[in-house]
Amino acid sequence: MTSTVVASPRLKIILRSTLAMLVVSIAISTIDRAALAVANPLIRQDLGLSIAEMGMLLSAFLWAYAFSQLPIGALIDSFGPRWLLGCGLAVWSSAQLLCGLVTNTAQFAAARALLGIGEAPQFPAAARVVKDWFAVRDRGSATGIFMCASYLGTGLAAPLLTAMMLSFGWRWMFMTMGVLGLVMSAVWFAVYRNPSQVALTEDEQRYLGVVEATSGGGKRGLSLAQWRSLFRSSTTWGLVIGYFGVIYVNWLFNTWLPGYLHMARHMSLAQVGWTAAIPYTFAVLGALVAGYLTDWLARKGMSLTHSRKVPACVFLVAQTLFVVVAALVSDNNVAVACLSGALFCGTAATTIAWAMITVFSPQRCTGSLGALQNFGGYMGGSLAPIVTGLIVQKTGTFVPALYLGAGMSLFAALAYLVLIRGPVTLRVSEGAEDNPERLSPVTKPVPPQAKS
Repeated sequence: MTSTVVASPRLKIILRSTLAMLVVSIAISTIDRAALAVANPLIRQDLGLSIAEMGMLLSAFLWAYAFSQLPIGALIDSFGPRWLLGCGLAVWSSAQLLCGLVTNTAQFAAARALLGIGEAPQFPAAARVVKDWFAVRDRGSATGIFMCASYLGTGLAAPLLTAMMLSFGWRWMFMTMGVLGLVMSAVWFAVYRNPSQVALTEDEQRYLGVVEATSGGGKRGLSLAQWRSLFRSSTTWGLVIGYFGVIYVNWLFNTWLPGYLHMARHMSLAQVGWTAAIPYTFAVLGALVAGYLTDWLARKGMSLTHSRKVPACVFLVAQTLFVVVAALVSDNNVAVACLSGALFCGTAATTIAWAMITVFSPQRCTGSLGALQNFGGYMGGSLAPIVTGLIVQKTGTFVPALYLGAGMSLFAALAYLVLIRGPVTLRVSEGAEDNPERLSPVTKPVPPQAKS
């Protein structure tokens, strides 16, 4: 009988502090993203914007964020998440502070675009951190924890930012969050280290399994030929196309949920602040449940491919139904309940998408594959506020926009079902390091082991 390796006290501290910092930084980033949506009515009034113009302003962050993904993944794989995420925190927090100082729409759009550039490393870096520091058996749960922070932040954003905005004005709301992010940037630089910068014992390495070498410690980075070879896999295209639909629906709600409750459901700003927090509370639960579920299914004998692909499709189909019902009902309580179900399922699917990255990516490519997925997702996310704003302005109702969101959710499920077939492998080298299946049989059942 083989003995079970237990995490050392030092390793437990590293893992827990790493997850805690990811949770805080992601919560701050999503609160910063949501600030414009929360302040939507007051900013439209102060700057004299139409609904369609606000949709364009809301999308400025998303376009910059999406296109910044293309170079950011390779940079993370070359230099490691410590520098990329730390610098990103400083850039986006400075941009958030500038949002409180703008005097016209063009300045606001530029500040929001800078916010998108700064936030670009956040999720690919988090996926890289999880793959670097967590064994395969624990990556689903770790991903669920850091993903729940994004919806915890969005849920907190509605009541927290609404209270700040009504008490001190929307400008001070932006500037306060900017200062908070700069403090978090300093904490990340002071505490986090890439695995190559830590002298792990043999037992610690054995507990973690195969620890991927992080650049910055003398290891070569990702070549252009290797990056291009990612596109030869149908799984890569499944991740990119599926995430397009997932994030379209995500940002339909992130940018327009407060406006929808205010304009379509006729709630006051104070009511919106607390009511919008209800669906996002369910979203936090969705992330935690999905992360645990993927690891549990793998431990029960399901392959890591199917333990992620199958529940993602189920959650997306369920989200489709919830969104359709929310669009049809007239009772506000039923609508909020359906929106809560939709966000629970949508967050679960989002979490599973990132859990796929941590086990499907080849060695040295976690940041790159995660960034490609994020690029596809935020191309969809960039369209959501614009298309929704145009539909509402033309039709005077949110119902067609919600139907379109339901269709996007179903489209994502189909992409995952058809295109995702297993781990992505690089085809430009004969070395085992370019094939994750040679190093770690991630498509096989994962035996239960002790956790930290």
